[in-house]
Amino acid sequence: MRDTYQREINYLRVSVTDRCNLRCVYCMPPGGVKSTPHEQVLRLEEIETIVRAATLVGIKKIRLTGGEPLVRKGLEGLVRRISEIPGIDDITLTTNALLLAPRAAALKEAGISRVNISLDTLRPDRYREITRGGNIAGVWEGIQAAIDAGLHPVKLNTVMMRGVNEDELAAMARLTLNRPLHVRFIELMPIGSSNTWTNGRCLPAEEAMQQISSRLGPLVPAKKPSGDGPAKYYRLKDSEGTIGFITSMSDHFCHSCNRLRLTSVGGLRPCLYDSTEIDLKTPLREGAGLKEIADLIMDAVALKPDRHHMIEGWRDNRRVMSQIGG
Repeated sequence: MRDTYQREINYLRVSVTDRCNLRCVYCMPPGGVKSTPHEQVLRLEEIETIVRAATLVGIKKIRLTGGEPLVRKGLEGLVRRISEIPGIDDITLTTNALLLAPRAAALKEAGISRVNISLDTLRPDRYREITRGGNIAGVWEGIQAAIDAGLHPVKLNTVMMRGVNEDELAAMARLTLNRPLHVRFIELMPIGSSNTWTNGRCLPAEEAMQQISSRLGPLVPAKKPSGDGPAKYYRLKDSEGTIGFITSMSDHFCHSCNRLRLTSVGGLRPCLYDSTEIDLKTPLREGAGLKEIADLIMDAVALKPDRHHMIEGWRDNRRVMSQIGG
């Protein structure tokens, strides 16, 4: 299916929960957020129904997110059922990896093809500070388990934050030299209510590239390791993995956006950076069939804006990132 601007929409990001076992500084306020009551969260079978409806209008790729998706019970079963839906050809997962190690093999068997793992620092003390209490050792266990399970390519998502981790960018990039890891540097986005922490901390990708190349050598353009996401990829000489840059702020990629987002409470969001949502949960619980849900999905596609307006100061002041869906 195509939107008003003739972009093909074939990718649905599904937040299976707004709960998380971390409270990252750019995602939640210091006191955290009140979790949504269970009865308001989409049931697993409702998520499956929405995905089935989405395939009727051209959705082929699914990414499961949160919150932290691995805190949701029954996730492997959901993955297995989604993998059996005709038309779905790719199911991926974004996670902080703290709960991944004992489940990586089962997730692979159920149908997850690859994982994106959030890791903003290599320092244990700084990881505890950024995540407000996390243990980085668990992340490395999850990364190794993902590699061992064949969840390739394993991508590491690193949010660049001026004054926080900008001194580690070269060290993060160095991970790609001798390991099958693909590090993606993401420009910090000012999203979420009650969170002014991001002000002044955005570090442009171009600055990061200059820092990395000055320390590790030239960055040579490289093919995407997988998928059709917005990152621009490069490679260090003789490296095993790649280095990607996601320029959400300095050079937006809205012209090629192919995605919709489903929140954990059933709101279908045409654009991450726009507060417009179509409620799918209410009609679903009132008995709507697949065709009716598919029509609502088409309505959401028709509402996709041409681009985001964060540069002009747009903010969604209602919810934090974990509630919107990462």
